[in-house]
Amino acid sequence: MADLNQPSVENLAVLIEGIKSKLNMANTTVMRPEDFDLAHYEDLLYLYNMVQKKTAFGINEMTAIVEELGAMRKQG
Repeated sequence: MADLNQPSVENLAVLIEGIKSKLNMANTTVMRPEDFDLAHYEDLLYLYNMVQKKTAFGINEMTAIVEELGAMRKQG
């Protein structure tokens, strides 16, 4: 497995796909790796690590995570 502490486009894709998988997102097309910038890599890594440690998510947690991801998406 790649060293996720090293920001790269490939690692960014791993983080996004890992978050989507763990959250069992129904509409995964709304969150594509290319929609995120490496400038948010550390925040995404933190979110990824947090999500991977949990076994279940409440609706409020899911909403907060999705809102946080939305705030990190590229604008335009």
